[in-house]
Amino acid sequence: MASKALASAALLLSLNLLFLTLVSSTYVPCPPLPPKTPKPHHKHPSPPLPLPPPPSAPAATCPKDTVKLGVCANLLNDLVHLVVGTPAKSPCCALIGGLVDLEAAVCLCTAIKANVLGNNLNVPVSLSLLLNYCGKNVPSGFQCA
Repeated sequence: MASKALASAALLLSLNLLFLTLVSSTYVPCPPLPPKTPKPHHKHPSPPLPLPPPPSAPAATCPKDTVKLGVCANLLNDLVHLVVGTPAKSPCCALIGGLVDLEAAVCLCTAIKANVLGNNLNVPVSLSLLLNYCGKNVPSGFQCA
């Protein structure tokens, strides 16, 4: 019986040493802090520099001749009246193809307002139809006014 007690004590002591070694081996001290650099002392702080005014956004204009955008009327007619198949990329898309989204929107808006594209148009729908078909997007916040 004494040998069982001695074996149990030896096993308990061995496990205790094993767990103590495992726990203490995972301790990693924190790295040392970098040395502090002294801040320069100014007797008279300089006033902050004034900020330049933000550049004003130039008014968007259409670099194309509005009358030439009359070719967009045929494309708009095909898109609105659901032509069977896909309408071919028209001269309208070629005209606004080299423009950024805002310029293309301004050009088509000007053409719609000048009644070049036809009567009784729903301006936001017509504008987004033409721009989306030609691979352009209506700029966020853009209103054809």
